[in-house]
Amino acid sequence: MSSDAGKEEMEEVQKTVETKMGWKSDVELGGVKKASLRWVFMEAFTMTFLSEWGDRSQIATVILAAKHSVVGVVLGSVMGHAACTLGAVIGGKLIADWISVRTVTLLGGVLFLAFAISSFLGALNETQAS
Repeated sequence: MSSDAGKEEMEEVQKTVETKMGWKSDVELGGVKKASLRWVFMEAFTMTFLSEWGDRSQIATVILAAKHSVVGVVLGSVMGHAACTLGAVIGGKLIADWISVRTVTLLGGVLFLAFAISSFLGALNETQAS
């Protein structure tokens, strides 16, 4: 295969990704340069919705809504979550300017594994103590 054939194939794949996903992709760098606003919104909404559903904060919100004004609970919950998310986005952007995305991903994975091991050992100790 000539070097031009590989380049043509890469351009074809890049066009397919851009067309089907709405992404501006750079296959050579192995990442996504720019995603459409709609795609980013849907990904962020889905990730947040699924991670929050059934969380303790959602259960607390149900209890608050049962006791107090639904409008007040909705507004307070939305503003609280928005403030928390804003802090995460700004912090993430600042960290991404100093550290590569790969390093952040690896550190996050190691941190989650440490939490999992800690939870497992804590549950094991509770079981043995009973």
